[in-house]
Amino acid sequence: MRIFVFKSGAQGDLRAFTDDQVGSKLPEQFRPWLVTGAIAADSRPPHNFSRENIESAIQQHGFQLWRMKDKTTA
Repeated sequence: MRIFVFKSGAQGDLRAFTDDQVGSKLPEQFRPWLVTGAIAADSRPPHNFSRENIESAIQQHGFQLWRMKDKTTA
């Protein structure tokens, strides 16, 4: 499965994975959704996320949401 990565225009730290290239399956309350990349079927997801869990969420719900953590400097 090719997975597309999106960023919410409504909440800057919110991201989503989906198999839909245009993001039509993503929750409306966080639109606009901006595509930021794609993960090929033979590639690993970013941040050590489990591809199996992502694909399962996409099959069940059409997408998987996640939040970026704030980067803090010491």
